[in-house]
Amino acid sequence: MQQQDMSESSSGLTTSDQKFCKTCSSWRSILNDTHTVPPVLLQTRGFIRQNCDSGLLSPLPSDSFKYLGWCDIEEHDVRGNQLHCPRVREGPSEEELFFRGEEHTMKKRKQATDTEKRQKKLQENWENCAELNLSFQDLGDLYQVENFKRILRRLIRVEKLWLVDNSLTDLSAIRLPRCRELNVNKNHFTSFKQLPKIPQIQHLSLAENNIMTLSGISDFRHTPLESLILKRNPCEFQERYRQLVFSSLPNLKMLDGIPKLPEDCSPPDTRFFFKMCTIL
Repeated sequence: MQQQDMSESSSGLTTSDQKFCKTCSSWRSILNDTHTVPPVLLQTRGFIRQNCDSGLLSPLPSDSFKYLGWCDIEEHDVRGNQLHCPRVREGPSEEELFFRGEEHTMKKRKQATDTEKRQKKLQENWENCAELNLSFQDLGDLYQVENFKRILRRLIRVEKLWLVDNSLTDLSAIRLPRCRELNVNKNHFTSFKQLPKIPQIQHLSLAENNIMTLSGISDFRHTPLESLILKRNPCEFQERYRQLVFSSLPNLKMLDGIPKLPEDCSPPDTRFFFKMCTIL
């Protein structure tokens, strides 16, 4: 019979088991005597505790760049018209950064000279953008909204523009002379009068806003508008809704994804223009 590699003690444990138990006992005695946690555990626990409270132990190397736009970063020649979905949200002022305790991000920011401002404007190159997606910009502060409108005013050649979910309320001062397709879904518009001037518009999407009535829709009568989406707006529940829209926009071919139907062509009863239907 082959001799066993590990001999048994009187307690029934193998020699290997006894060594493991001694090691564990010694470790426990160290913990009990010193009432301290080994450095590795301290670091691990500290990281976990820090993670729960405030995230990371220290800022990431990229943290100082988080409020910079792409054109504020040195040594590149990327222009605005080369970006399809840029983040243009303006960063907070130095006073705001100090209030937030984020002074470390200020070291990468410097006061721009007039020459640098001109160079930045040329690099942004918004005037030559033909297609641009500026959705989900998280415009939570007034200075961010103003910077956003500054960019919109420069989009003189844009043909396709997406502005989804930006909490926009009024762009009536903005003119987009060449825009053929505009998507402003999931904003806070309450009237057609609050939309930008879009004389060449062909496809307009206004889903999930708060447009109450169709008042002002006739402003698009002399545009080449072919497709309009008003889904999930209160005005969608007006009586004879489709007939009212098509009578105001004779060139319209599609409403809410449904082509113009024969029954949509009957003249509307103007008595119901501002009445809402009752849902039981």
